[in-house]
Amino acid sequence: MLCFQLNIKKKYELWSLVGADPVKFSLIEFEQLTGLNCEYIEHLENLRCEVTNEMASFWERIGVFVDAGPSSEQIIRALKRCQEWSRDDGMRLGYLAIFSGFIEGKKYSSTTRASLARLVMDLERFENYPWGRVAFKVLMDSLRAKDFTKSYTVDGLIQVLQVWIYHALPELGANYGNLLPNRLSPPLVAFKGGK
Repeated sequence: MLCFQLNIKKKYELWSLVGADPVKFSLIEFEQLTGLNCEYIEHLENLRCEVTNEMASFWERIGVFVDAGPSSEQIIRALKRCQEWSRDDGMRLGYLAIFSGFIEGKKYSSTTRASLARLVMDLERFENYPWGRVAFKVLMDSLRAKDFTKSYTVDGLIQVLQVWIYHALPELGANYGNLLPNRLSPPLVAFKGGK
């Protein structure tokens, strides 16, 4: 489907041809498929979080310089030694794992953006942040930068594209999606995948 894209002017929409029918992928479809918070917020990715002593201590504990965001690799190493950490620090580490592995979804050793990763210090703010909008933007920016006639790697929550394709091509979804019974919401978790 990514190779059958229509040339459109809207930066954050993807249109593909399925037979003779155009199929759209935008923030609306992303939100419906993931169930993530996609609300609008000003300065979505350019946040200012003051570096506090608590933050510096937590970043040191996970083995990350305070000016950088953690990589999945660093988070996995920290997961092996976090058994004695406070409940809040354990939650912060878990949220960072979700952020680095799915929201940003970059290469294992690539660092995440510190400005967004730092939000984890305020657990309530982190939990209510519109991560769906961030994940959608990461995915679309990555897709727009790729040449699909060559080998490529896509950053972001790429699994949502697979589910979008299952919905656009229901026969493919029925044959390969392996729909789970009684697990329909959000659609992203309704498929087991693979055969």
